[in-house]
Amino acid sequence: MFDYEMHQLRAADLIREADDRRLIRQVRKARKEAARNARNEGEGRVVSLRGRFTRAA
Repeated sequence: MFDYEMHQLRAADLIREADDRRLIRQVRKARKEAARNARNEGEGRVVSLRGRFTRAA
């Protein structure tokens, strides 16, 4: 009986640990996406045409 209870406690602990790791991954993904969206918003992105044309003589 004791072994079964220890197994149940270990299984519950592993499930809790997996849930914590999943939550951490979701938070990191959400932060990365929020940073990406904040970087792209605002006045707009400026694209330089400097490298597309050669200099005139």
